[in-house]
Amino acid sequence: MTETAQERDQQTWSIAALAEEYGVTLRTIRHYEELGLLSPDRLGTARVFRRRDRVRLALILRGRRLGFSLEEIATIVNMYDEQPGEAGQLHYLLDQIGIRRAELEQRRRDIEDTLAELARVEARCHEDLDRLSGRPRAAVTAAARAGSDASS
Repeated sequence: MTETAQERDQQTWSIAALAEEYGVTLRTIRHYEELGLLSPDRLGTARVFRRRDRVRLALILRGRRLGFSLEEIATIVNMYDEQPGEAGQLHYLLDQIGIRRAELEQRRRDIEDTLAELARVEARCHEDLDRLSGRPRAAVTAAARAGSDASS
């Protein structure tokens, strides 16, 4: 028996079921609800999540993995409610991806620059140690190795 679209739309999930399915904590889902990113129905005191909330949670988590802020994610997921077509969302998402990519590429350049600077400082430290000990670096390294071998 196949499930109809109407039956799929009527399906509900508990907060615990969504948390388990997506590997997040109950607190995370409640936080997204507090921010207005999710809006479950209530059945007494229980939260009842529908298909819309499940899709939104998947989008939120994907956005977080891509490095978007919750504010940026809210803009993206809210577009699904505000616009009947997907072109607006896709153009906005493409713009955001471009911005995020540029930020990450800059961060990568910064990390590479930092690693290069650390390598220069490390080399200078070894040179200073060699100069202070009066021995070439290879001799200092061999002596250190011999000392650690003797203590083993």
